[in-house]
Amino acid sequence: MEGYDAMNIAIDYTAGLVQRAGVGRYTRGLVQALTADPQGDTYTLLYTRDAEPAAADVRPAFPEHVRWQRLPFTQRQAALLWQRVRLPLPGDRWAGDADIYHSPDFVLPPLKRARGIVTVHDLSFLVRPEFHEPSLARYLQRAVPRSVEQAAHIFADSEYTRQELQRHLGVAPERVSVVYPGVEPRFRPYDFGNEADHQELMQVRAAFSLDAPFILFVGTIEPRKNIRTLIRAYRLLRQKMKFVFHELIIAGGIGWGESDDIYTFVDDLRLGGHVLFAGYVADAFLPALYNLADLVVYPSHYEGFGLPVLEAMACGTPVVTGRNTSLPEVGGDAVLYVDDVEDEEALAEAMHRALNDKELRAELRQKGLEHAKRFTWERAAEQARQAYRRLV
Repeated sequence: MEGYDAMNIAIDYTAGLVQRAGVGRYTRGLVQALTADPQGDTYTLLYTRDAEPAAADVRPAFPEHVRWQRLPFTQRQAALLWQRVRLPLPGDRWAGDADIYHSPDFVLPPLKRARGIVTVHDLSFLVRPEFHEPSLARYLQRAVPRSVEQAAHIFADSEYTRQELQRHLGVAPERVSVVYPGVEPRFRPYDFGNEADHQELMQVRAAFSLDAPFILFVGTIEPRKNIRTLIRAYRLLRQKMKFVFHELIIAGGIGWGESDDIYTFVDDLRLGGHVLFAGYVADAFLPALYNLADLVVYPSHYEGFGLPVLEAMACGTPVVTGRNTSLPEVGGDAVLYVDDVEDEEALAEAMHRALNDKELRAELRQKGLEHAKRFTWERAAEQARQAYRRLV
């Protein structure tokens, strides 16, 4: 670009290689948009030694101005050296002549020359530590405040998280930029009359044995996601409200704090055969799964953003979620809210209304499609790039 000094930007891409959901999807989406329109900048994507197999698989997806650099240690060793022992070994020594070092995964290493940016997705480990494995919560409680203090600038996924950083860590507002995650174009309404769309929908329906209409939850099965309340609300929907034709599909792997007891819980409620656990669903299948669902329910206790809400809206599927944390920023006026996500009767009533009221469903679909257009990875990349330039 004429009159513009190109930047050398280093990004820790480890999460993009090894984390399938959450921070991994954020890292992949942001980096793909940044590198697709580099505007003269060059990028170095760093990754830890134990991410090597995954790195080899995705290298062809990036243009020539992207350089890969393997770090000589594993994720565990990096956390030990940089965050626990606090060894003053600059992370940018492997990043060439980097102007910016961006860590999208909560923590920064020591830096010698580069200006550091850290993305803090949420502060649940501080305000709701019961939703985290205890040793991980303790680690983040020490490492994240240090990284926030060290950083030249901070990205937050939502205005809610920006305010949490001010409230709990005393971060000045001007040090934080809200960079909303985006939704990929492949999350769209499918045309059931289009042969390619029809074939994909039928493939996904067959892969997960989706014979009946269904309600969908997408996310890791862990206490923070409040899935047991969702299952109890689903039982009320079937028994009290006589809504018996829809199954409940839980799409996500077992995370911390849950176990096979969740299956016993379903059996004890006599819902076996009606609540189906699909396990982790590959990214390629998600758009069709959202399109096949009659309703997406996301009753999470705490979210720094809540990507499944956005993805469902982009596919034209009505959403029920909680009026808490960042979720109203994601849903706007395009979803149906419950004030207390632990109130199973309120959740069941919202589900019943969203499934039964045709006018409401049409309104949620139209508003959701329009609202989702505000969130693109291209917009996120431009916001990130502007912050990089201000620092350089």
